[in-house]
Amino acid sequence: MEHIKRYHEEIVGEGEDALVVQGPMLPETLEKMTLHPQLDAFRRPKQQHEALVEIAQLPEGRIIAAVAGEVVVGYVTFHYADEYERWSEGKMDDLVELGAIEVANDYRGRGLSKKMLELSFRGGQLDNAIVFTTEYYWHWDLESTGLNVWDYRKMMEDLMKNVDMVWFATDDPEICSHPANCLMVRVGRKVPQDSVEAFDRLRFRQRFMY
Repeated sequence: MEHIKRYHEEIVGEGEDALVVQGPMLPETLEKMTLHPQLDAFRRPKQQHEALVEIAQLPEGRIIAAVAGEVVVGYVTFHYADEYERWSEGKMDDLVELGAIEVANDYRGRGLSKKMLELSFRGGQLDNAIVFTTEYYWHWDLESTGLNVWDYRKMMEDLMKNVDMVWFATDDPEICSHPANCLMVRVGRKVPQDSVEAFDRLRFRQRFMY
């Protein structure tokens, strides 16, 4: 499978507040930048920066970032699922995970998440892939947002719907462990039917329950 990467960039805001949303980022470009210190939801910023560079080096990996000068203030990651997760068991080269989306607290409320996602799919570059994301309430920043789990889930669903990602059912134990967790999926218009069927087999292992 060809992993199509078409670079786009767009200015968000004006004057001194202007940010550049860009990607997929080249690893060498990303390596020269630093991560905003508030981007610590998954790891310390230095370690997360290293992880983002590694993802950008992968054939299927892509990083879309919001940048202020030489500082990354937000990012979205795409890559294959971890080898220990059920989503990798089908060894599907056209199944890609939207792994993380994070925006520094000081830059929230500016539509950066929506813009980064929109750039991720712009130009049909993921039309030959099934893109999925697993939403777990324990990853959500409930404290900073002041939202409860249900309001946060609605916010995430509304965000993902902007790029035609919709809720899909699954019997995955982690997702089923809490009713706020969910699986969101976008099936690209060029994905063959046999890939859709293979993904269905990954979604459900105990079909007699449904």
